[in-house]
Amino acid sequence: MQKITIAIDGFSSTGKSTLAKQLAKALGYIYVDTGAMYRAITLFAMRNKFVGVEQENINALIKLLPKAKLKFVFNEELGFAEMYLNGENVEKEIRSIEVSNQVSRVATIEEVRHKLVDMQKEMGKEKGIVMDGRDIGTVVFPDAELKIFMTASPETRAYRRYKELLDKGDKVTYEEVLKNIQNRDYVDSHREFSPLKRAEDAIEFDNSDMGMEEQFERIYNHSLRVIEKQ
Repeated sequence: MQKITIAIDGFSSTGKSTLAKQLAKALGYIYVDTGAMYRAITLFAMRNKFVGVEQENINALIKLLPKAKLKFVFNEELGFAEMYLNGENVEKEIRSIEVSNQVSRVATIEEVRHKLVDMQKEMGKEKGIVMDGRDIGTVVFPDAELKIFMTASPETRAYRRYKELLDKGDKVTYEEVLKNIQNRDYVDSHREFSPLKRAEDAIEFDNSDMGMEEQFERIYNHSLRVIEKQ
């Protein structure tokens, strides 16, 4: 059966990564979490005091970008690939609220996006891939056979993210998470280079009132129909 490229875009905390992992596993495809890549670069920038400080130094970050080596390493126990930055497993660190507060800022930097988009395009050359992010269907894979755009109300997304962070032991408030999501929505949608937007041929899924299981079944069945048509 002919393999396809599946591009999943949408707002933060809409369950893109969860859905993408499920689809990739069910179809036997490769899954790539592009959000983890941007978070890793953000962590790199924060550790070097380029962002998240009073005096940002974006030029220094751009100059040192070649030294930020990213790699996905599959964890057999967990059943998915984890993000490594310069040989270090940073999967937990990149999911923190501190990184979340800076990632949209770093993602606006054109040089960062060029670096990561080039990596993402290379990963998808052979098809048989599910990739989620903000610009997968519009920039990375504009010719993807299946494009999905996920959305939900900010309040619903903030509550989901809030519970997720609490379960991990992070000390956050719902109001803090909601503000973070609203800020990320604005920055992601208004950045000059590669803003978040729905591709014209993308299928939109609002999962504000939809369970993850129902959503997966609907999108999985649709994926099979698209694959059968190839």
